[in-house]
Amino acid sequence: MAISLEEAINLVEQGEAEEGLNNLSKLQTTLHDEEKFLLADKYYEWGLPDKALDLLADLHLLYPQETDISLLMAEAYIDMEQEDEAISILDQVSKDDPAYPQALLLQADLYQLQGLQEVSESKLKEAKKLLPDEPLIDFALGEFYYHSGDDKTSISYYEKAALSAEVFAGVNINQRLADALSGSGEFEAAMPYYEKTINEKIEPHSVFGYGLAALRAGQTKTAIQQLENLKELDPGFSSLYLPLARAYEEEGMLQESQETALEGIKEDEFNKDLYLFAGKISLKNQQPDKAVQLLREAAAIDPGHAEAVLTLANIYLHQEQFQAIIDLLTEVMKFEEEDPQYFWLLGKSYNETENFSQALDYYDRAYKFFKDQTDFLEEYARFLLEEGNRQKAMELFRKILSLDPANVEIEALLMHLEDELKQ
Repeated sequence: MAISLEEAINLVEQGEAEEGLNNLSKLQTTLHDEEKFLLADKYYEWGLPDKALDLLADLHLLYPQETDISLLMAEAYIDMEQEDEAISILDQVSKDDPAYPQALLLQADLYQLQGLQEVSESKLKEAKKLLPDEPLIDFALGEFYYHSGDDKTSISYYEKAALSAEVFAGVNINQRLADALSGSGEFEAAMPYYEKTINEKIEPHSVFGYGLAALRAGQTKTAIQQLENLKELDPGFSSLYLPLARAYEEEGMLQESQETALEGIKEDEFNKDLYLFAGKISLKNQQPDKAVQLLREAAAIDPGHAEAVLTLANIYLHQEQFQAIIDLLTEVMKFEEEDPQYFWLLGKSYNETENFSQALDYYDRAYKFFKDQTDFLEEYARFLLEEGNRQKAMELFRKILSLDPANVEIEALLMHLEDELKQ
């Protein structure tokens, strides 16, 4: 006895996909047009757009004015990444057709996929004018701005859509609102939406967003609670470790902060920011050798990571390891990575190691960046004085006084030098 269309569909949906699809293939030629459309819709729902198109192409030839067929064809073409074919179908939908706004939404998706943002936006705005109170259009506009990086504009559209439903096309609006608010810097406002989201379903992304928003809103205890929950839920979620370590630090839990940063490095061994943070917190924990080791790793991963390099160089400076500073910065600068602070540190370090010509070169290079900083000017001027260049040194001392007229020590030194010149 031949199997019916309904029975074959039920086989697929009950997990007997191979048997059900084989029966549907045999049935296709015996189906009337309405049944063919029903089957095409099922094929599309099951993620088989090619099979859906086989049926829809014939139906479209027979019923070119039936927009249900046109729209389903366009969606199948989109899934098959045949964008030009989809646009061609959608362009045939009349502006007078009740389905025209839906066609505009599909066109907007297509143009956004093609990188034609302005065209996509215009299609959505046209749909909004036609149906100003349609939540699906508000959701589509929210998605457009959210995925275009304009979180702030997306918020009002998501809020309107949320008045009618919390889920559109499988997207949780509370999650979107939370992420958009957080992305706009409205961290405290984002937190209730994250809470709603994880109350509905606990997912790592949502818990992480909640913890991060709480940290940025200054609610470190909540941040710790959420990020610890995430760590228990998914310890391999490597992005959690740095904000959790920062939250511990802000609560004065320095040991926990350091341990968390080191755990994060085990999960993500090339994360230069984790190495930097772990190095800094090791310093706070009175472990300079550990700090040096971690900061050297950060600089090795990215020689352009100026903060890591400078933090390491300043440890060497505190320890009066001037040759170590020279070795570090000259190595980093081989990668064409330069920072004005490097020139100042090299000038000081070459001076301390009595390589005065190199010191002069780097002090000269640093001068154009620090010519308005009295600390640098005084150091440079005293170096020049030691090197016998009194005139240039006196020029710098005068510049210091122009910046800081109350500096009596420099004023006295300058007067002494001027008196010597008169003698």
